[in-house]
Amino acid sequence: MHLYTYDGSFEGLLTVVFEAYERKAWPTAIEQEHLAQPSMFGETVAVPADEEKAQRVWQGLQKRLSVGALKELYHTYLWEQPGFEQLIFDYIRLAFGTKENIEGNYAAPCVLQVQQAAKQVHREKHRMEAFVRFQKTADDLFYATVSPDFNVLPLIVRHFEKRYADQRWAIYDTRRRYGAYYDLHNTAMVNLELAPQQRQATLPHAALDAEEDKYRQLWQVYFDHVNIPERKNPKLHLRHVPKRYWKYLSEKQPRNLR
Repeated sequence: MHLYTYDGSFEGLLTVVFEAYERKAWPTAIEQEHLAQPSMFGETVAVPADEEKAQRVWQGLQKRLSVGALKELYHTYLWEQPGFEQLIFDYIRLAFGTKENIEGNYAAPCVLQVQQAAKQVHREKHRMEAFVRFQKTADDLFYATVSPDFNVLPLIVRHFEKRYADQRWAIYDTRRRYGAYYDLHNTAMVNLELAPQQRQATLPHAALDAEEDKYRQLWQVYFDHVNIPERKNPKLHLRHVPKRYWKYLSEKQPRNLR
């Protein structure tokens, strides 16, 4: 039995693939080092991330897989569900182990599972792009929090860079405790350990711009006017806008009756 541990990065996971082939010892489990429990009956191999080794694995995959399949593999990494590392390894091993194109080989469980995982991540990406709502802070920063089911923040950054290119903004993932900050020129990924009260979807009133409350009320009034009661279909609405996303939406927040 071989347990491989890595730092949690995609480059680190690809380095695990390189080391497994180098050792000719296939992993029975792959875990992030801060979560791994040492095995009593096998070998634990701690693998530090190595950009050169990771790049060699990626270049090898580029010769065997389409751009779409490579994207699906990365999306499976962002999927983060239990066992995703082993799933990625099995897919890569299958790709390296045959001269045939494996992308349509649904007889191999890992191929179908990677495609299904990638679809879930892709769906979550589009929902985050649609449902994120920024609040303007007193220092002219547009700030939003998200807590997606999957780690889609790296995938939605480009959308907001294009849409809000003329303003500073930050999106903070409360579940994974890191965020993206755009300074009008570049976007940087930043790790932040915010206090629990700062991880809420709505910022404290004192931190908001003086006009922010008016903008939210205007959005709520607009939503009321475009919402036609006779055409109200709660089941269809929930299908398109599941309840777990309501915390992001201005039109779903409690009304200010002042």
